[in-house]
Amino acid sequence: MIEAIKDDFQTMQSVRVEIYNQVYNIRFDGDSDYVVRLAEYIDERMREIAATTRTADSLKVAVLTALHIADELYQLKTQLEQTDNQLATRSAKCAEMLDKFLKQSESNFR
Repeated sequence: MIEAIKDDFQTMQSVRVEIYNQVYNIRFDGDSDYVVRLAEYIDERMREIAATTRTADSLKVAVLTALHIADELYQLKTQLEQTDNQLATRSAKCAEMLDKFLKQSESNFR
């Protein structure tokens, strides 16, 4: 198990990003453009929050940013769950209507 983790770690790529004036070397498995876009998004959000709250404390800005992003994520997950539930309800109604239609068609052909 430990060897597999080491092998995975060795095959990972590294990208250098800057977030809120701090440089980070991020190791990842996947698309470097995606990691850069994430870093840009976080940097953008941190700067917005720092400007809005007028705080220079980078730790406070980071925590507030994490809370805002977590709120966005939670809201999107809630919307997705609601959409999934609506889709399941509509699908069940469609299946029920189709069953009724098929039963009526069968009885008409007998």
